[in-house]
Amino acid sequence: QALDWRRGHRRSCGQHAAGDDSADAIPEHNEFLFPEYEILIEPEEPEFPADSTDDEQGAEDTSKDAKEQEELGAAGTAAFQSLDEETLEAMAKHETEEEKIFRMFKKQVAAEPEQIIRYCRGGEGPLWVSGENRPEEKDIPNCACGAKRIFEFQIMPQLLNHLQVDSLGESIDWGTLVVYTCADSCGGGSEYLEEFIWKQDYSMGCT
Repeated sequence: QALDWRRGHRRSCGQHAAGDDSADAIPEHNEFLFPEYEILIEPEEPEFPADSTDDEQGAEDTSKDAKEQEELGAAGTAAFQSLDEETLEAMAKHETEEEKIFRMFKKQVAAEPEQIIRYCRGGEGPLWVSGENRPEEKDIPNCACGAKRIFEFQIMPQLLNHLQVDSLGESIDWGTLVVYTCADSCGGGSEYLEEFIWKQDYSMGCT
């Protein structure tokens, strides 16, 4: 917005305020502005929260469906026994490692469909969308102060739904954007410091 203001917005507003509504009063900008939103910061809920009500309901469901589950289990066992060892091995290997990683990513996204940023400085690593194109330690340059950079947060692909970039004529896309910052938090002041971002796209094998 500051850049847009300096490159013509201020002049345009001044002309409109003076009653000049001509087409020339509206400058053509090479830049574009993203829509503004408020970002809510909340802790991520555990995958299986402890809830006595849910436990009670789960117990009732287990009791109610016990007979049906037993019948299904027996049928499943009989079906597997009818398959030869080679077929079973092929079934076990059907899901590739890449598909497993992407499935876990989709599961996490489904749990928090509005999450646009995952922040976890110094904790567990990022949630990868693919097993390909992951940085090694040597790929992440040290900070200008000499300290290593560590994972701090990642930008999720859900953000693309809010940016309204379809009109730009060029696609903006990513699987996840992972940001690494100075482990020593150098600077200490209010100035901006250069950090490192790693862009990981979706694997060609992901559907």
